[in-house]
Amino acid sequence: MLAKRIIPCLDVKDGRVVKGVNFQNLTDAGDPVENAKFYDQQGADELVFLDITASHEKRKTILDVVARTADDVFMPLTVGGGIKTLDDIRDLLNAGCDKVSINTTAVRTPYFIKEAAERFGSQCIVVAVDAKRVHPEMTFEPDEPWLSWLKDPELSAVRLTIPSNGGPVWALSTHGGRKMRKIDAVKWAKKMEELGAGEILLTSMDRDGTKIGFDIELTRKISETVTIPVVASGGVGTLEHLREGLVEGKADAALAASIFHYREYSVQEAKEYLRSKGVPVRL
Repeated sequence: MLAKRIIPCLDVKDGRVVKGVNFQNLTDAGDPVENAKFYDQQGADELVFLDITASHEKRKTILDVVARTADDVFMPLTVGGGIKTLDDIRDLLNAGCDKVSINTTAVRTPYFIKEAAERFGSQCIVVAVDAKRVHPEMTFEPDEPWLSWLKDPELSAVRLTIPSNGGPVWALSTHGGRKMRKIDAVKWAKKMEELGAGEILLTSMDRDGTKIGFDIELTRKISETVTIPVVASGGVGTLEHLREGLVEGKADAALAASIFHYREYSVQEAKEYLRSKGVPVRL
């Protein structure tokens, strides 16, 4: 069995790491390069930077952060946030990141993933899937004009249908979980793989920030549906949650933020715990 990966995530705003709740009441948490060095020394397998001010004007800020990090840190680096064009991907890769995480642009233009994979290789194209469990009271956004691709015969299979047996189903969410789309998150992940994505970054919006653990049913469902690696995200509050996501959820990697940011646990402690439970990790 391949070693499971532990991946800290850092939110970057205007070239600084920030902490907050739902992107509110943000406080400065230091230089991203120094934070990256810290996690590198702790033995993190990879690092994710989420550029939360990814407007066109701010893009060169994150490029500078990536370049400075790549000079000092040797673990793989993934950057997400505001990637709209192939040029954005090229610039990030040239700055030194190893993978890019794409969310909104994939939802708006699914074939962008195919173009990106053909240009740069599937190994560096990550699709972020934000999923939310469907319940009877849930309301969905109307199909906006840019969702006309749902009528494309090659893509229409991802449209959400509610099973008659009442079984669980997850919808794709956008705008930080605030807007629900009539897109089946599991089928979407599979379609992204077919279009060339090399990895799925799966976040349960129901669990994000709750610290009550991953949505194991969702994580396992997507892990069993795709053949590419799945990174589980959303809900980690204890080391046991990491084990559950990697073992019961069958994820290939676990991403966590607050438990590492706030020094509740170190990456080393997490890996030692997982090894003690029989989970293969790199120590």
